[in-house]
Amino acid sequence: MAKTYKRLDKDQAAVLLVDHQAGLLSLVRDIDPDKFKNNVLALADLAKYFKLPTVLTTSFEDGPNGPIVPELKEMFPDAPFIPRPGQINAWDNEDFVKAIKATGKKQLIIAGVVTEVCVAFPALSAIEEGFDVFVATDASGTFNEITRHSAWDRMSQAGAQLMTWFGVACELHRDWRNDIEGLGTLFSNHIPDYRNLINSYTTTTKASR
Repeated sequence: MAKTYKRLDKDQAAVLLVDHQAGLLSLVRDIDPDKFKNNVLALADLAKYFKLPTVLTTSFEDGPNGPIVPELKEMFPDAPFIPRPGQINAWDNEDFVKAIKATGKKQLIIAGVVTEVCVAFPALSAIEEGFDVFVATDASGTFNEITRHSAWDRMSQAGAQLMTWFGVACELHRDWRNDIEGLGTLFSNHIPDYRNLINSYTTTTKASR
């Protein structure tokens, strides 16, 4: 039996950035550090571009996990920020869940560090409570490919959809005609090859006018 295509809707989606902390980022080994940081900021940028409610949370900041990546705090100065005192599963923190439910959105785009814990635990908890979960895999990182695939398998078997930030952006946008320049700028800022493509398009378009 064919499964229903649950596609992302910018009017129904919220973004959860879970434990992108200075100490935890040093554990990420399944993605090149520079590429990973770019992916995280790309996800954050698309959240701002599509005006998606965004919730930030950290775990045990006073310990070795460290503070949140400063760029994220700067990008979302007015977003709910929940520094969890100790709960490993962010969903176990009442303030975090309240902030999510306050958005009124039923689609949750989740990314975090590390994948099999900070992403998988709240993803599974959210699915259990009836949310549609979309995991931004390339904005989530962990120790190695074994732990990454174990987490991916567990989440996908529970019903989470695994995507990349680029796929998330395209599915939210739906149609290039909605805003060529805006989406092109978003992609150009985080994909060097796409910048070349957009520059070529812009030059050709101007020349034809």
